[in-house]
Amino acid sequence: MAFSLASITKGAGQKPPIVVIHGSPGIGKSTFGACAPNPIFLRTEDGLGMLSPDTFPMAKTWGDVMSALGAIYSEQHDYKTLVIDSLSALEPVIWAQVAADAKKSSVEELGYGRGYVLALDYWQQLIQGLISIRDDKGITPVLIAHSEVVRYDSPESEPYDRYQIKLHKRAFSLLYERADVIGFANWRTLITKTEVGFNQSISRGTGTGERLLHLIERPAYIAKNRYGMPETIPLDWQAFAGSLPAQ
Repeated sequence: MAFSLASITKGAGQKPPIVVIHGSPGIGKSTFGACAPNPIFLRTEDGLGMLSPDTFPMAKTWGDVMSALGAIYSEQHDYKTLVIDSLSALEPVIWAQVAADAKKSSVEELGYGRGYVLALDYWQQLIQGLISIRDDKGITPVLIAHSEVVRYDSPESEPYDRYQIKLHKRAFSLLYERADVIGFANWRTLITKTEVGFNQSISRGTGTGERLLHLIERPAYIAKNRYGMPETIPLDWQAFAGSLPAQ
């Protein structure tokens, strides 16, 4: 295809973001997704609790996942948000499919990390499916994940711990690259110091009950956004939507 000035697209409308939310269990990640416009849940774990949004049956195989994505893409409906809950529980489903493809009982049997490389093909299929649903249907993908504390070897400082999305490092790198927003959900914690004498003090953390969503990466956690959003907002869909640039 030859490019020319006539092929330039001017003023193209902004597409819905691909959103990833990670944090500890019980922080309110699923509630965040359930408060998005007209959501449909694709569940790989039973984490809805008392929530009762529209949901597919539990996806237990890779075929279940792709069947649900196909239904969202091809069938008539009025859903505006697709919530995958969760990516961390989806990963073993992908590993099981990789092992089945190779006629192995587990992904580890492929040896030398080869199974995790092959798993990237499935993550690519998932992301491409979400992009098609986003681009062609105007549906916002919201991907829920758990967090884990990982040792990070920084080239600029001594190693330190940070909250990261609970996925294999290869899958995490791909997701980090392709997501438009990665939010880290956590409680607001106040640190107070108490003097105990002899020029020493004790620091104590006190929870406030306030749930926050961090949208800019810091040494303590993974986060990002492509839209110039605030560093921290309440963990609330309306606050999130209000922080996105106008269409």
